[in-house]
Amino acid sequence: MNELLVRLQTAWDDLSQRERLLLGTAGGLAALMLVWFVAVAPLLDLAGRASAGVVDAEQDLSSMKRLRREYDEVKARLGSVERRIQAKGQSRNILTLLESLAATSGVKVESLDPRQGASNEVYRETKVEVELSGVTLSQIVDYLHNIESSPQLLSVKSLRMKTRGEGGPDALLDVTFAVSSFEPL
Repeated sequence: MNELLVRLQTAWDDLSQRERLLLGTAGGLAALMLVWFVAVAPLLDLAGRASAGVVDAEQDLSSMKRLRREYDEVKARLGSVERRIQAKGQSRNILTLLESLAATSGVKVESLDPRQGASNEVYRETKVEVELSGVTLSQIVDYLHNIESSPQLLSVKSLRMKTRGEGGPDALLDVTFAVSSFEPL
């Protein structure tokens, strides 16, 4: 190794001042390029990727917060529904309740037809098909509102309306809809 260094020292001493300057400049540029490509460029690339990763992580966090809020809202609504289902005094017959709500709304029920509802391991669904004839729009809206806001959990499904005669703002309607009630098993 010493022999190689001695040869390099001899070769350097044999160079003119101008050649030494040129060789020193070329060596310095080569060293700068080596530092750039080995250390600086990879660090800049890593910093850029880290910055992009931070932006992605912030977007993911924002999305997770939004999903958490939605989950909490749905969970709160579900809890409210379950409390209404579990509430005492829920044992009132759905047919009787629908008749009394109709009377409150000034509606005469044409027919109430109980149907088999779906069941799961926690709740049993009771369905009733309600048929109304010759009611006004305001009467049906009032009746549906009373059903939905009843202390007993009732849900209106599959609403169908037909007008009688010409129609118009004071037209009478024939209305059919299903109402579901839920009871704990």
